[in-house]
Amino acid sequence: METVQQELGYKEKGGQFTKFGQWYADRVQDTQYRNAPWCDMFLAWAADKAGLTQYVGEFAWTPSHAAWFIKQGAWTQQPEPGALVFFDWRGGKSYKGIDHVGVVERVEGKKIHTIEANVDRVWLKRKTREADKVVGYGVPRLVKAAAAERPDEIRATERPFISTPRAEPAPGSPLDVLGTPPALLAAMVLMTIVLSLRVTGRRRGTHRRLTWLRPWNAPTGRRTEKPATRPSSHGMLSLPDEDKPREKASVGASKALAGAAKTRAATQSTQPGRSSKARLTAGSGHAATRHSTPTRRKPYDPT
Repeated sequence: METVQQELGYKEKGGQFTKFGQWYADRVQDTQYRNAPWCDMFLAWAADKAGLTQYVGEFAWTPSHAAWFIKQGAWTQQPEPGALVFFDWRGGKSYKGIDHVGVVERVEGKKIHTIEANVDRVWLKRKTREADKVVGYGVPRLVKAAAAERPDEIRATERPFISTPRAEPAPGSPLDVLGTPPALLAAMVLMTIVLSLRVTGRRRGTHRRLTWLRPWNAPTGRRTEKPATRPSSHGMLSLPDEDKPREKASVGASKALAGAAKTRAATQSTQPGRSSKARLTAGSGHAATRHSTPTRRKPYDPT
């Protein structure tokens, strides 16, 4: 208590830095404690200064400190001077919910007078507390009494357990299943089935076959297309084979017409009144074919 009282009025520096946090950080080789809540680290510093660490404990996390007292059989609900008092500001009674610790200086009825560090945000000062927020008391003298009976089971110092916050899992989505191996396997099987059905359908004629020799916009009906003409060896366009009979028929018809024209011309040459120009016209090759019709007689011509 003398060591604790000498530090009354201490105030933390900027960024929550204290000499007690610096001492504890060097003690456990962890710099995070230099700028951490320091209520319990102050008690560890004072116990070390007084040479009572093995009975007070050396902690920075208050639930671990309370659990240490419970394990030593030095946990009680009755306050006394020199006892460490543990608080839960929510009013719980489990050591797991402890938020703060101080040391009891004296007891007056239902009120306790304490010395606490890291109160009113920055101070080490005296406080007067009601017992409704108290979870329990850790009594160093009971630890000392137990140490005489079980010296090997007492652990004076223990590195505090700092709980690391766990990240909350993101809400699940039905689309998350698409990237899983079963989903990929199912997609591959489905693709294989679809391709197999398409190939089978083409073999049975249910799908249109590709015609590589036909232009892309060529009609696909069954109508027979007329083949294109081919150039002949004389430089002229020759007809396809299927059109050759028609060509022969045309030539025969032309010859028949030419013969008929010659016959009419010979008949007319024996009749009077026909000019030599008419006879000449009637026997002139292709012209005879075009003008094979006899010239109309004028009304005033003599018969």
